[in-house]
Amino acid sequence: MDLSGLLSLTAAAAEVTPVGPPWQLLTAAVIGIAIIVVLITWLKVHPFLALMMGAIATGIIAGFEPGKTIASFTTGFGATMGGVGILIALGAIYGKLLADSGGADRIVDTLVARATPRSLPWIMGFIGAIIGLPMFFEVGLVLLVPVIILVARRSGLPLMKIAIPALAGLSAMHGLVPPHPGPLAAIDILGANLGLTLALGVLIAIPAVIVAGPLFSGLAARWVRVPVPDLFVTAEDEGEQQTRRPSFAATLASILLPVVLMLARAIADIVAPGSTAPAKAVIDFLGTPAVALLIAVIVGFFVLGGGAGFGRAEIAKSVGSSLGPIAGILLIVGAGGGFKQVLVDTGIGDVIANLIAESGLSILFLAWLVAAVIRVATGSATVATITAAGILQPLTVGLDPAMSALLVLAIGSGSVFLSHVNDAGFWLIKEYFGLSITQTLKSWTVLECLISVVGLVGVLAVSVFV
Repeated sequence: MDLSGLLSLTAAAAEVTPVGPPWQLLTAAVIGIAIIVVLITWLKVHPFLALMMGAIATGIIAGFEPGKTIASFTTGFGATMGGVGILIALGAIYGKLLADSGGADRIVDTLVARATPRSLPWIMGFIGAIIGLPMFFEVGLVLLVPVIILVARRSGLPLMKIAIPALAGLSAMHGLVPPHPGPLAAIDILGANLGLTLALGVLIAIPAVIVAGPLFSGLAARWVRVPVPDLFVTAEDEGEQQTRRPSFAATLASILLPVVLMLARAIADIVAPGSTAPAKAVIDFLGTPAVALLIAVIVGFFVLGGGAGFGRAEIAKSVGSSLGPIAGILLIVGAGGGFKQVLVDTGIGDVIANLIAESGLSILFLAWLVAAVIRVATGSATVATITAAGILQPLTVGLDPAMSALLVLAIGSGSVFLSHVNDAGFWLIKEYFGLSITQTLKSWTVLECLISVVGLVGVLAVSVFV
């Protein structure tokens, strides 16, 4: 979804009237989340069913009619599947082709051979940040999951030592640094300077990635001891010797192709916003996440499949075998989107945010707090960023450019706080890495909180000097 689409969505969301008094909305949210957690952890109900039942209970308790609750859930489910679901499917196809062709082996063997166990988490954090700079979090995740899993399997390091740094790089870029849609929308709403916000965002993101990535990964590895998932198993993993596989340069170019396409679109949007030139239209189309990943898959048929000597039958087999294992992930992520939409449509985020905005707190801390509460209530970093920016926009009158940029970054930091069961990303991490809810909370949720808090500290520290 582009910036104009996000702004239109936010404008529509801003018109949502709370369906009940604040106490009723808060009670509904707490009960709904409790139902989901109890069903999954105690009764062992499948997360898809638990999320659906929790969403229905939340809507009805909040004051929604049952029919409207179901409509809200299905709208969120459909929107999530139409966006994230397509990306997951394309990413699974590409990841399986990357593994079957031996291309992933090339990348992983090079990383493991040239890195020490001490430096590998730092390298993964850097890779996650670079991949995450122009990409949506979900796109970067589906591209990195095969590499994360194979690096952990080959290096012998705990899964969390490899996964946490890469995830920290992805998430910090998503929340803090333009050209991601949330920060871009906040810049537009608050009238901040794009270049200054970008520079300060990178400055503040660096310590956030370090603390939440390589430093936290050691603790996460002790807290969450899980085996490496049996995904993207290659011929080398099974003790077989693959006679042909694509070169390192060709494989790396294939992986970076969607990154370059999306980055080109982001740069074009910055350099020529609103342009109707044919070249700009082409760049916008090619840089659309789903299109960029589709192109990567098609190019992968030739570069990865051709490099491994695959014929049409081998490529078709790889594609066909990639989709079955992700069926459960797709349903769970879609249901998470449905639950989030019920929370948004009941007006829970707006009610809480407006109460906080009237508290008279410091504007930077207030910006972080409003975004954090909306994030916890709705599960969406982008919705939290844009909604908080809209609420705080009247407070920006008279602010200098540096303070306006820091306000955007304070909101961005708050927008990634405390990912839990109403966040589609939470379920992606849980299912991809084979974690329980408790393990996901102790790893992914703590990681998000660290990025958020370190980001806030960075914003406050920089504000002293500007």
